[in-house]
Amino acid sequence: MKKLFLFITIMTLTINLVAQECDSLAKVCYKQLSSNVEPGKTFISDGQVYKAFLDAEQAAEFKSTFYGGSTYRIASTAGTKDDYVILNVYDKDHNLLFSNEDHKNQPYWDFKIDSTLDCYIEAKLDIDKKVSGCIVVLIGFLK
Repeated sequence: MKKLFLFITIMTLTINLVAQECDSLAKVCYKQLSSNVEPGKTFISDGQVYKAFLDAEQAAEFKSTFYGGSTYRIASTAGTKDDYVILNVYDKDHNLLFSNEDHKNQPYWDFKIDSTLDCYIEAKLDIDKKVSGCIVVLIGFLK
């Protein structure tokens, strides 16, 4: 019985630490939504915080719809450096539309959509820089 209690205690503490890590990373990611934006403009979050705890070789996939006539920013982070996350955006047929890997793992991408598009956002760790941890992705639209 003591072993079970100890196991449950350790698992609870581990889950709490992971949750705290993800919450602190979300704050970093929110800052990316407002960085380097023209004066008088801002990116507003869609209200979702996409989070995942990943190990090497794992990827998280999030589905989103981008509406025509809007400008969006996808921001991501997995730690204190901006280049830990490889972010790929695919259309509904899984054709690659964008990869930040082609841009030195840039932490955010701004883009304008002409017509409504359903997409899959894949986020994974760059295992040359970080092998496990929480990743956070935010989507914002230009106001």
